[in-house]
Amino acid sequence: MSTAYPAELLEAVRSAARPLTGASNDYAPLLDLIGDARCVLLGEASHGTHDFYQERANITKLLIEQKGFTAVAVEADWPDAYRVNHYVHGTGNAKNAMEALGGFTRFPAWMWRNTVVRDFAEWLRAHNLALPAQATKTGFYGLDLYSLHTSIEAVINYLDRVDPEAAQRARFRYGCFDHHGEDPQAYGYAASFNLTESCQREVVNQLQELQGRAPEFAGRDGQVAEDEFFYAEQNARLAKNAEDYYRTMFEGRVSSWNVRDSHMGETLDALIAHLDRHGGRSKVVVWAHNSHLGDARATEMGDMGELNLGQLVRERYGADSFLVGFSTYTGTVTAASDWGAPAELKRVRPGLNGSYEALFHDVGLPRFWLPLHDQRVEEPLRKRRLERAIGVIYRPETERMSHYFHARLSDQFDAILHFDETRAVEPLEPTSKWQTDELPETFPSSL
Repeated sequence: MSTAYPAELLEAVRSAARPLTGASNDYAPLLDLIGDARCVLLGEASHGTHDFYQERANITKLLIEQKGFTAVAVEADWPDAYRVNHYVHGTGNAKNAMEALGGFTRFPAWMWRNTVVRDFAEWLRAHNLALPAQATKTGFYGLDLYSLHTSIEAVINYLDRVDPEAAQRARFRYGCFDHHGEDPQAYGYAASFNLTESCQREVVNQLQELQGRAPEFAGRDGQVAEDEFFYAEQNARLAKNAEDYYRTMFEGRVSSWNVRDSHMGETLDALIAHLDRHGGRSKVVVWAHNSHLGDARATEMGDMGELNLGQLVRERYGADSFLVGFSTYTGTVTAASDWGAPAELKRVRPGLNGSYEALFHDVGLPRFWLPLHDQRVEEPLRKRRLERAIGVIYRPETERMSHYFHARLSDQFDAILHFDETRAVEPLEPTSKWQTDELPETFPSSL
């Protein structure tokens, strides 16, 4: 063990920690803490760790079965996730969860095309189909905004069915993007440097027209028509916000990050309002990276002017929200070396001295969850320490610079789950690099 932490701090964490043993009641105290919160945010410290995905799914099943949650909203694009939503409701054309997840073809496909999400989708479908006919079923929805062209196509397809003339107007407006092909970043670059006319007015006008005709379109055939309209409206909202995102991404990280997380918050609010109209007080569990779900005001991100979904949810829902983070000390992870590169099976370096990961390792419990507002740990874990974040790219050779930031953990989350050694999530289509058996057993000495 390292000597970076006082013995009294280690003992405080150890005494407040709740070991995870695999027993059926491991999470009963966590559900008690969650209480009647309607927004439960379940994070992950990487986009490629099996343990995070699996335990997040396990907690979600309990929230659905015991707490009446009727929506799972994830860090994924709206149209791709909606295909899964059809499947778990027993509708659509997909024959199984593998097919239902077929829309997730864009890098990084393994985030959602993996064995844990496949199995969860099958479980959710079986759960829904076993309910009485009039019972509210649990849906699966996307919060992200990368699907500019897919969402545009979905809006036009919807209008083709309900109002062909409106569809023609939409084609004309969205045709603004045609000069840049299927690459929204090319549009964003050209628009941000005034090399092409911005499409901002067109996407705003299209959303406004669609929303203005909501009573006409959504009221035609009961809830089915309303659901179809909501799906189309959200795609139009996504197109507007995606245009803004790609246009601002060349202005700096803070601007584009804030547009993206604001879109997630807007989408979550719209989803809750839509579900409330049919089932009363709806409850939603959110799956996304810790960096999106831990309150940004407690991190270096917030110091730089960034906001995130966790902050927005706390500001909007207050005590009706509950934020859960995840961490690991070492193990393996599915990640790429560069954006768009193949998925690899990589070793995760041990947590740096001075980090929360190293602190939890020194506690000496292999798997546990920690209530961060327990008086034994709340103040000690409010101290600013390093925290690791691995996204879809992992660069262990620049570990400190690429993957660590400072945070105040007990202000960032309401609870944390720690798994000292984790394993990589398994993609549904493993690459040759992922299947390698030649991972090094040692780590380079320099960071």
